[in-house]
Amino acid sequence: MTGWYVGDRALIWGQRTYVMGILNITPDSFSDGGDFFNPASAIAHALDMAAAGADVIDVGGESTRPGASAIPLSAELARVLPVIEGIRQQSTIPISIDTTRADVARAAVAAGANIVNDVSGGQADAAMFATVAQLGVPYILMHRRGTPATMQQLTDYDDLIADLLTYFQEQTHTAIAHGIDPSQIMLDPGIGFAKTTPQNLLLLKELSRFKSLGYPLLIGPSRKRFIGDILNQPDPKARVWGTAAVCCHAIAQGVEMVRVHDVAAIVPVCRMADALQGRDARISHN
Repeated sequence: MTGWYVGDRALIWGQRTYVMGILNITPDSFSDGGDFFNPASAIAHALDMAAAGADVIDVGGESTRPGASAIPLSAELARVLPVIEGIRQQSTIPISIDTTRADVARAAVAAGANIVNDVSGGQADAAMFATVAQLGVPYILMHRRGTPATMQQLTDYDDLIADLLTYFQEQTHTAIAHGIDPSQIMLDPGIGFAKTTPQNLLLLKELSRFKSLGYPLLIGPSRKRFIGDILNQPDPKARVWGTAAVCCHAIAQGVEMVRVHDVAAIVPVCRMADALQGRDARISHN
C-alpha cells in the first residue's frame, strides 16, 4: 500500500478517506475570516478539530478567496508560525502549511509542519519545488490560474478536464525534475479556483479521470460559492450539508482526502461513505 508517513502517523491511500481540517489565520477569508485570527483561539480550534477526527490540520495565513490581495511575507510568517508551534506543543497531529511561498514553507516545517499545501501548484514562487525537495516533505499541488485577485476572470478553457490533465502532467514533471519524490505528491483540482459553478460541477463529475495520473487526490469543496449558488444559500457557514454531499460524491470517485471547515460534521459523513465504498476495514465485504 502506498501513502505518507507523517510524524507518528500513517496515511495509507485506499484504506479510508482522510479529513483535512481548515484553520485560517486570516481576518478576511470568505467564510470564517477573523474567527481564529487570535493565536490562542486558532490553537484551541485546531485541537478541537483533532479531537473531532481530523487527520491533518491545514494552517493558512493568507486568504485565497476570490478577490483577495497578497500580504507581506513578514505578516504571513507572523500569523502562522506561533500557531504551528502552539499546535505542535500539544499534539502530534500532522500539520500542513497552506502557502505559495517557499520561505513560509521552510519556516513552517522548521516550526513543526509536516506537509506543504501550495494552491499555486508551484507557479507563484520559482523556489518552491526545490525547497520542498530539500525539506523532503509531502507536497499538495493544486490547479489555479492567476492569483486570488484575478482568477475569476480566467475561466475560459478549451477543454476544462483536458487542460487540467495537461497542467498536472507538466507541473508534476517539473516538480519531480526539481527533486520532489513522486510518492510525496498529491493533486488538488482546485474547486472554485478560476472556475465557474458549471465548471466546478463538471470537474466533480469527471474527478475519476484524474486518477489516471497516478497520484492521490484531495478535494476542497468546503462552503464554496458554487454550493451556495446551487442551494440559494448566501451564508457560507450554512453550506455544510451541501459540502457533505460533494464529499460523498468525491469519495465515490476515489479521492483520498477532503479539506473541510466543519470537521465534526464531515468526519462521520466520510466514514459512512467509506463503508459504502468498501473502505471500512471493520466490516467484512466477503
